[in-house]
Amino acid sequence: MNAITRFEPHPTHTPPVHDVYSLTRGGTLAQIMLDGKTYQLRITRAGKLILTK
Repeated sequence: MNAITRFEPHPTHTPPVHDVYSLTRGGTLAQIMLDGKTYQLRITRAGKLILTK
């Protein structure tokens, strides 16, 4: 570890939690925007998540 890297074993805050079924409005597909680019979040039949550009 160098002097620039800071390791925090216990973060001071927790990341937000989003229910995937709320994001997909009960379906299997949601679109997510990042820096003007659209990504698709898909729930597979096996119950896994796939994020594609």
